[in-house]
Amino acid sequence: MADDIERIRDELMCLQDELIAQSDRSAEARRPVTLDQQSIGRLSRQDALQQQAMAKAQDARRAIQLRRIKAALARIDDGEFGFCEECGETIAAKRLEIDPSSELCVVCASSTR
Repeated sequence: MADDIERIRDELMCLQDELIAQSDRSAEARRPVTLDQQSIGRLSRQDALQQQAMAKAQDARRAIQLRRIKAALARIDDGEFGFCEECGETIAAKRLEIDPSSELCVVCASSTR
């Protein structure tokens, strides 16, 4: 089990690094769009605004995933990883394989929706 937890920790750390790198690469796309209509047409500006909104939405999803990863890493450090935050039961290994940042068992996750 300790080997599994170390493997999961490594996966979470790699995923965290990847998400941070993606966020850094997309920083330019999230910057404000200039209003200079002399250099950019109205439709091009609308397209740029749409691309900016999509980049911001992607970054917001990345931020949520990063918070979940940090919480999972904290649970590993506290010795609470693999236990449901709601009921305290063990989270199925297959569920943690699919999403190691899962904090709820299947029963509790399906009852909160």
